[in-house]
Amino acid sequence: MLLDAKFPLRYVFVHIRPDVVRVLLISSFFHLLKMALGEYLPLIPLQLPTILGSAISLLLAFKTSQSYDRWWEARKIWGSIVNDSRTLVLQIRAFVPDALLVPAGPDSPLRTVARRQIAWCYCLGETLRGLDPTATLGRYLTGPELARLHGQSNKPLALLALHTDQLKSLYQHQALNLMQQVQLDATLVRLCDAMGQAERSKHTVFPVSYRLLVYLFIYLFLLTLSLGLVKTIGLWEIPVLLVTASSFFLLERTARYLQDPFSNKPTDTPVTAIARTVEINLLELLQAPDVPAPLAPEAFYLM
Repeated sequence: MLLDAKFPLRYVFVHIRPDVVRVLLISSFFHLLKMALGEYLPLIPLQLPTILGSAISLLLAFKTSQSYDRWWEARKIWGSIVNDSRTLVLQIRAFVPDALLVPAGPDSPLRTVARRQIAWCYCLGETLRGLDPTATLGRYLTGPELARLHGQSNKPLALLALHTDQLKSLYQHQALNLMQQVQLDATLVRLCDAMGQAERSKHTVFPVSYRLLVYLFIYLFLLTLSLGLVKTIGLWEIPVLLVTASSFFLLERTARYLQDPFSNKPTDTPVTAIARTVEINLLELLQAPDVPAPLAPEAFYLM
């Protein structure tokens, strides 16, 4: 997630550099062409590039709005994950008999569920980003739990299955009554729903044809604007085209990055920082001595 402070302009413009170079070459070519064959080129009224520019603005406004909606949906999903992770541990703390809730006990259901839920948050975020969560899982899970995950293609789902198995065992040993198990099951259902929503956002591709259409309109706009400025501003035409095109390309690239909130880029939803927040909260509920600090941001973004 990009931060407000210390945002480098270099990061913005480096991503549109190939497009700007192409615009520079095209505008220079047309300027030389007009110097050689100016009297033979058709006169394009400025109303035509104005109409094309308006159409491009509408397309970019729609794409930016839809892309931000996808990013904001991902942020809301992870907000619900934070809430339900806290709720799950608080419910275990309230429902399970005190004799089983020794914070320092390695086999305490509270400790086991809390550390597994921390692992689930990190695992889901890294899986959505296409990373291997194995190293992270090893910090929070026991050997038998890691063995259960071996060979599973969807490790976050397998972790929820471990939650379910443990709650079933607690119910069978009468550590939970029926109503308590129903409430815990409802919390797991919400976590599973949030996981499915995040996966849907990750795997639903924004139509590539839309981006190609925007690029086609931008280059068509530059062509008509260049012809419309045949006898008006002379060599100043090149910087005018560069500035105009750069603004369009910046908007399009911004929308393209926002449309995929789990692409492991600075514009991502900060799933690692959110998972660290969950870890801090749950370890404090466990009264653990090794509570980490919040994740520090990079130069201008938070992962």
